[in-house]
Amino acid sequence: MSYLIPLAAEEHSPLMVEWVEVAIALVVFGILFFAIKKFVVPNFEATFEERTTAIEGGLQAAESKQAEADAKLAELEKQLADARHEAARIREEAREQGAQIVAELREQAQTEAARIVEHGKTQIEAERQQAVTALRAEVGTLATTLAGRIVGESLDDDDRSSRVVDRFLAELEGAN
Repeated sequence: MSYLIPLAAEEHSPLMVEWVEVAIALVVFGILFFAIKKFVVPNFEATFEERTTAIEGGLQAAESKQAEADAKLAELEKQLADARHEAARIREEAREQGAQIVAELREQAQTEAARIVEHGKTQIEAERQQAVTALRAEVGTLATTLAGRIVGESLDDDDRSSRVVDRFLAELEGAN
């Protein structure tokens, strides 16, 4: 009569497998697996594909922007080099123009100095001639007065006194 004992009264071993539970678990797992594969995985794959496309597009855009930036940098460096070359050329032209201006001013100054010296010489010569003329007249007057005192006669005749003075000065110049 051991078979009359109800099933609940049997003692179950915790190590024993309950096949009904395993079957229910497999069915539920299959339903969940199918539902996830059918509805969730395509959404994840679409999201991953969008992210991959966005990342690749971003990388390509970044590479193109980098290439554009490199091209602009090269262009700016070329413009900078051209500007530096132009500045050096302008400085050289300014230096040459400055040297030319200095040479022109020096030449003008030398010309002006020569003109001033020539004018000074002319003025000195004119003043010397005036002094010689004045000196001749004064020496003539003094000589005629002195000669008149020595001779004892008045030599007031201008023509005669003029000849005597000229002869006297000629003799003095000839003696020197």
